[in-house]
Amino acid sequence: MLRIVDLKKSFGAIHAVDGVSLSVQEGELSSVIGPNGAGKSTLFNLITGYLKVDGGQVLFQEKNITNLPPNKIVKIGISRSFQMSSYFPGLTVLNNIEAPILVSMGKSLNMAKKHSSFSDVREKALQILERVSLLDKWAVTSNSLSHGDKKKLELGIVLATNPSLLLLDEPTAGMSQEERMGTANLIERISREMKLTVIFTEHDMDAVFSISEKIRVMHRGKFLAEGTPEEISKNRALRAADWGE
Repeated sequence: MLRIVDLKKSFGAIHAVDGVSLSVQEGELSSVIGPNGAGKSTLFNLITGYLKVDGGQVLFQEKNITNLPPNKIVKIGISRSFQMSSYFPGLTVLNNIEAPILVSMGKSLNMAKKHSSFSDVREKALQILERVSLLDKWAVTSNSLSHGDKKKLELGIVLATNPSLLLLDEPTAGMSQEERMGTANLIERISREMKLTVIFTEHDMDAVFSISEKIRVMHRGKFLAEGTPEEISKNRALRAADWGE
């Protein structure tokens, strides 16, 4: 599904991503862990076109997509969320989901309401809200949601772009422990039910080890190792790099 070859990105003397390579299989649910500043978000920004690559290649389904702009990345089937929730605060929860569906159709909300296909858009949006457990809040203005529900809404917005590869940057940031595990389980269920390939970054190790099929450990712009949760948990050298032990 995704192959990265010797990817590099520097900011002055700082090598944020320093020769990273990886292969992600179709249907894989995996995570990238590491301390703050390890290069995880920069890696996501390079894959999704928000930063220009200094060196190396990004291949999606064996097609070179290196340095494509974000809008084209989304159109080919790669979508992402951000550490800071990104949504339309003045719109209802339902309209937030309808908007990306309509954009993919080349329509605006006002145009669509006059078109017979709008009922199909609404039905799809309601189905997505049900998937992310927000159906009962469809008419609420999104800015009035709790922090946890805003993160769910952003997940719904990303799903509305109809991705096959999903990149989630700290999807449980700012949540309580109970909310974090609930969101992790939600991501696992959506990945399985929609047959999505998912890569996520996360600092909550309970969430990481509970749902990841594969874990990659990143430190100072490089991957130190990758393996199953059991393999990673047994490696004290990796724990020292990631948790500062």
